[in-house]
Amino acid sequence: MDARVHGTEDPWPAGPRVAPPVLMAQRWASTVFLHWRIDPAAAAPYMPPGVEPDVYRGSSYVGLIGFRAPETRLCGVRVPWFGSFTEINVRLYSRGQDGSRGVLFLSLDASRLAPVLAARALRIPYVWSRCRPTRSGWSWGYDVERFRRQARSSFTAVPDYANQADDELSLWLSARFGLHSAFAGRTVFIPISHRPWPLHPARLTHFYDELVPAAGLPVSGPPDTVHFSTGVRTLFGRPWRVA
Repeated sequence: MDARVHGTEDPWPAGPRVAPPVLMAQRWASTVFLHWRIDPAAAAPYMPPGVEPDVYRGSSYVGLIGFRAPETRLCGVRVPWFGSFTEINVRLYSRGQDGSRGVLFLSLDASRLAPVLAARALRIPYVWSRCRPTRSGWSWGYDVERFRRQARSSFTAVPDYANQADDELSLWLSARFGLHSAFAGRTVFIPISHRPWPLHPARLTHFYDELVPAAGLPVSGPPDTVHFSTGVRTLFGRPWRVA
């Protein structure tokens, strides 16, 4: 199915197919999702032209997501060492006037400089930071500290592997097949294809965060939802302009 027409259909069990050429392939692993419900009006000022906050039952969401990228391929060529890194991102959920549904990144902290520089060339707000995954027993988490102590975050969750998170909200948050961004004065959508996340509910055991407030979206209290995924392989296609 073409990514451009995806939007109203149930996104599972498979995502849209990215037409060749595939610009980048990446594996995302050990992903922890934290989400807070917010008013769509709070997300609207961050949206580029032609894009609005995506809404679920009257609310939009801001996410704090940590994962490992143990493997990256650019145009089919594996990128050793530089293509393996840890990332923690803050993101909103977006819908384009052309029907595209995706995410809008407010910040992305990564542990390798090379992907940071490459992403900044595409106007994606990567930040080179000290990032590392943490694991103890059944728990998974992430620590991040920006250089010069600008902001930091630390969170840990215990996945419930016995259950699948397949309710409407969990799918709405995780079935995101692309990202919106502003580039060279235009709004673009970069399609991303992947199979369904093996998604599990999780219990938060440790939490401290300054990244979401640093992005301009102060939230209070613990997240409304917590999820964990062992990971998924992804394909990035060619961007197109959002009308």
